Amino acid sequence: MAAEVGLERGRERAKAHGGRIARPRVLAAVVAGVTAIALMAAATATATVRTGPAGLAFYHPPKSLPDGHGSLIWARQAGGLVPLANAASTKLVLYTSLAPGGKRTAVSGSVSVPKGTPPAGGWPVITYAHGTTGIADICAPSRNHEGDPAAGYISYVDPQLNAWLKAGYAVVRTDYEGLGTPAPHAYLIGAAEGRGVLDIVRAARQLDPSIGKRFLISGHSQGGHAALFAAGEAKNYVPDLTLRGTVSYAPASHLKEQASLLPQLTSPSALTAEAAMIVRGASVASPAVDPNALLSDQVLAYYPSVDTRCLPDLSAPTSLGGIAPSTMVRSGADLTPLLKVLGKQNPDVNTTAPVMIAQGDADTTVFKIFTDELVGELNNTGDHVTYNVYPGVSHGAIVAASEADALAFYKSKLPPH
Repeated sequence: MAAEVGLERGRERAKAHGGRIARPRVLAAVVAGVTAIALMAAATATATVRTGPAGLAFYHPPKSLPDGHGSLIWARQAGGLVPLANAASTKLVLYTSLAPGGKRTAVSGSVSVPKGTPPAGGWPVITYAHGTTGIADICAPSRNHEGDPAAGYISYVDPQLNAWLKAGYAVVRTDYEGLGTPAPHAYLIGAAEGRGVLDIVRAARQLDPSIGKRFLISGHSQGGHAALFAAGEAKNYVPDLTLRGTVSYAPASHLKEQASLLPQLTSPSALTAEAAMIVRGASVASPAVDPNALLSDQVLAYYPSVDTRCLPDLSAPTSLGGIAPSTMVRSGADLTPLLKVLGKQNPDVNTTAPVMIAQGDADTTVFKIFTDELVGELNNTGDHVTYNVYPGVSHGAIVAASEADALAFYKSKLPPH
């Protein structure tokens, strides 16, 4: 309508000058009209975003979900420790994704937009997949508040996220399926986590028209695993978006192979808590995995707490962390269903976009030997992989230690301006 008005006024001016029309003026009128249409479209898109309810009701989706995956359900301003200092705004979002069985489900997360004016094509996006916080809803990053049990396991990457915002990237962060929302969390089930990483980019574009369709994937630990699965799924799952590269920090891998090492770990360890959560995630993916038949009585006494407590509490000596991994499997238990699920979770994916993997050689959570093997597997699938190993760097420190290299990778694959 605005463009038509501009053209009509140009015709009237032409009549007044003997039928001649000055082309620059016509062009200016058309540009003004198109700009007005774009602004009206952006305003309309923003106006149709449904405001989510206050409090924890935000995480309980309506009975009827929007069609498709990556559809925005609702949004609201983020609070607590979730807003990032370098963002113009940080909002909580609830959006649709697909569970491992293909059923639509609601997933929560947050969207942070840089300060300033977006470049042509909109803000480029980094979709960040977080490391292990726990399986309980209180452990979801979008629920992060001062004093929460998983706060330190979430906020440690804030300096890097703020650096990405300052560089000119929108930063979106999924909680993953079932972490924060009513469904159970499919811990380390790659397809589910990868879809959550991708679908939040679609939802963010519905939330804010200034967000573009070009994106990068990033993730640490559990999130490094999720990031690689997302990279492998991106081409077919979100063909409307353009993936330019993936950075995976100390990704979990070779879960099936690591399960065979449990009998050798005879000292109490926080790895028992990790292993119990892996069993829980596998049971979400397959009803054939029965924790009661797999786990020892000693572990079963604490096992219900994986659904109510976060990783720091579960890893404590007074909880699962006080149990040796070698004692966690029930004598005579049939591990076949569990190993079948875990065998499908190795992130040796194929992706056409470049990949950078960062690994510390002092990591005692994700051992370098497994990441070395994973890099070889990725290369064998035809992936273009840059592998950076950082001497003396531990599992938790790898994101900060590799920040300069990661940001250079991001800028080379998707310049922010």
